Amino acid sequence: MSSLDPISDVPQEAPHKAPQEVPQDAPAAAAEVVHPGATVPGPRAVAQVSLSPAARAWLRFRRNRLGYLSLRLLGVLIFLSAAAPLISNEHPLLARYDGKLYAPILHNPPELEFGGDFRTPTNWLDPFVRDQFAKPGNWTLFALNHYSSNTINFHSKIAHPAPPSSENWLGTDDRGRDVFARLLYGFALGIAFAACLTILATLVGIVVGAIQGFFGGWVDLGMQRFTEVWNALPTLYLLIILVAIFSPSILALILLFALFGWMALADYVRAEFLRNRGLEFVRGARAMGCSNFKIIWRHILPNSLTPVITFLPFRMSEGLLALTALDFLGLGVPPSFPSLGDLMRQGKDNLDAWWLSIPTMIVVVTTLLLLNFLGDAMRDAYDTRKS
Repeated sequence: MSSLDPISDVPQEAPHKAPQEVPQDAPAAAAEVVHPGATVPGPRAVAQVSLSPAARAWLRFRRNRLGYLSLRLLGVLIFLSAAAPLISNEHPLLARYDGKLYAPILHNPPELEFGGDFRTPTNWLDPFVRDQFAKPGNWTLFALNHYSSNTINFHSKIAHPAPPSSENWLGTDDRGRDVFARLLYGFALGIAFAACLTILATLVGIVVGAIQGFFGGWVDLGMQRFTEVWNALPTLYLLIILVAIFSPSILALILLFALFGWMALADYVRAEFLRNRGLEFVRGARAMGCSNFKIIWRHILPNSLTPVITFLPFRMSEGLLALTALDFLGLGVPPSFPSLGDLMRQGKDNLDAWWLSIPTMIVVVTTLLLLNFLGDAMRDAYDTRKS
């Protein structure tokens, strides 16, 4: 076409190119539609999502296979102990008699309801009651194990302690109580005791350590001297004396153990506060006029929780072991409460009854190992030097 042609003076647009198709197996970053004139970023140029410190710690924890497996197994054991009334119970979960439905696990009706002669709560191990519910139309739905922690089968004709059988999976103790039920409920009591003790001792340790590390000076010096004197006291002997003076109870034992269980954590928290109180973000908070409480609570404490978190599993193992030791000596929980230490003491008194001591030792050792493996994994996960 000649240069005099008016159409040639009009600028010609570049031909439009269709978006390039990306194969289905290409990376997600490269699967986006590419527009004309745009540059395609390579996979290495894609910005990585920034993870929070807690998320990075969780990823490091999950890479520790032993610690992660210990957490899952410990979770299963705690779940089973929490569901103990549904696993081992002398009262049926549901019962049907003469067309009427009962829930004895919630409310145990009197024996008169089932054709008996007494107004006392129904004894579900009584042969008469069992015969009544064996009639057509009547039924009971029991838990897996038909015994609670203090259930005694007065209709049993065997001597106690009795070896394991189909009726008592782990045998009976010297009073005729089911060992499996005592072991299950005793583990639940020990874990609950250790958890409450850990929470209380942790709170006291955080408060004492925070005050020492934040204020420093004569406050830190005076409280440190008091801590050293208090730590030098013979803890076990004092506990034995106090338990012998006062009537033993779960709450009293928790308070007594908490009086001596906060010192180790307080030292760690104090060191973290001494290190963090001179950093720039603390000086900035002071310049903004924040109160001491707000600086401690909002700024320093969240950055000082690493030793607190890693301390928790070890403190729980110490609490469980301490309660077991006191129960073994007969100075722990009242005799009516199921406990691991009481089973071990009965195993010592009845050396031929291996079903009393060996299963209890397995449960105690396994729990302590799981807690220690969990603590090691948490310590490594919160170590900022590890990638």
